[in-house]
Amino acid sequence: MLGTSTYFAVDLGATSGRTILASFDGTRVEMKEMTRFANPMIPLGGHLYWDIAGLYNEVIKGLRKVASEGISIDSIGIDTWGCDFAFFGADGQLLGMPHCYRDQHTDGAQEKFFAKMPAAEVYKRTGIQFMNFNSLFQLDTLKRNGCSALEAADKILFIPDALIYMLTGKAICEYTVASTSQMLNPMTGDLDEDILKALGLPRDKFGEMTRPGTVAGTLTAQVQEATGLGAVPVVAVAGHDTGSAVAAVPATDKEYAYLSCGTWSLMGIESPSPIITEDSFRENFTNEGGIEGTTRFLKNICGLWLFEQSRKEFKDVPSSVGELVALCEKSTFEGLINPDAPCFTAPASMTAAIREYCLSTGQAAPETPADYCRCIFRSLANRYREIVDILQSLCDFQIKKLHVIGGGSQNKYLMQYAANALNMPVICGPVEGTALGNVLMQMKASGAVDTLEQMRAISAASVELTTYTPENK
Repeated sequence: MLGTSTYFAVDLGATSGRTILASFDGTRVEMKEMTRFANPMIPLGGHLYWDIAGLYNEVIKGLRKVASEGISIDSIGIDTWGCDFAFFGADGQLLGMPHCYRDQHTDGAQEKFFAKMPAAEVYKRTGIQFMNFNSLFQLDTLKRNGCSALEAADKILFIPDALIYMLTGKAICEYTVASTSQMLNPMTGDLDEDILKALGLPRDKFGEMTRPGTVAGTLTAQVQEATGLGAVPVVAVAGHDTGSAVAAVPATDKEYAYLSCGTWSLMGIESPSPIITEDSFRENFTNEGGIEGTTRFLKNICGLWLFEQSRKEFKDVPSSVGELVALCEKSTFEGLINPDAPCFTAPASMTAAIREYCLSTGQAAPETPADYCRCIFRSLANRYREIVDILQSLCDFQIKKLHVIGGGSQNKYLMQYAANALNMPVICGPVEGTALGNVLMQMKASGAVDTLEQMRAISAASVELTTYTPENK
């Protein structure tokens, strides 16, 4: 690949993963997908798990392919979804498979923990949105249930940190992914001592707090032998995929909200400091760690998970996503759902759950795949409007546009519905925002860029943007 610098990005989502090779020529970043693979949830023994050893093997495959093509890379960066974690013994061995955040063993977990520390106190200390699957409630559940892996664990590492550990032998706790746990205190910049005490877990079981854009370590001798590469540095990028994605938002001013649109929709603003107030507590907004000392003030919204699960059940429909979403044009269905309703978390049948929701709320039920697509996309757009309205009430600037990053930005029907619902421009791109942000943070670590403004200028120069404007309704 041409370019003065070359980087390897591992981007792991909650349904699939990819490895990407990127080159920077001093002006723009060019990216090439090296490998793509599934990341399925593994049902076993009544629980849902992740195959982290399989994910590690996919990373090795990607690195081996780079080496086989004679490509020299400057560094490696890994981003993943948030909240989940892996256990390692004192000898460095992986202790079982990590639980998946969709595992229902955390149902009712919040209330059990609040008996030890009130919800208002937890929010005051962390500023994080309450969700059953937050690491705090996962760990408390495993602790109460006598999880043997947790009892034996010498290290508890979030998923990107776990993979870094498997590649380098260095145990870190990257700031942005740690912030998703509801255990990090943004005022101290470290895991909260009183929350850890309530969990009954010592701080030293977690890695050293590490800011994004820091070299975590280099590939071990074993990994070098397995891949054919040398002692390549592994950078702690913004390990939470949303943190990396927001780093790549090609914004030229502050008057915007962002939407990271994929399996999840994460919608928010970038703030110079946490927004932890009675109003943000009431609205259940989250303050996640960002890059360069910023805070991602946002709301998690159930995103294209609804569509991804529904399309598995559709019969006699186009195989391509583009043709499938275009079926919206063949429907006039007006029913709406709340994408964040608990019934959509992990239903046995997503279409049945949508149908039942519509009927239970006095609406007609969707009948065709076109109806389901239109219902899902319009419902998501409606939810975006609700969240932007709340954001506007909580921030001190006028939100004038929405920047959308991630694969969902290619869905022209969803994007147009969003522009109509919000009554503001919707600017789409980059599609591979997370991977690009991952690369930009590697560039920061290498000294190729210095500031967030430089990173965003490079992002804007590297992609073609598409803007949707509101249509008359």
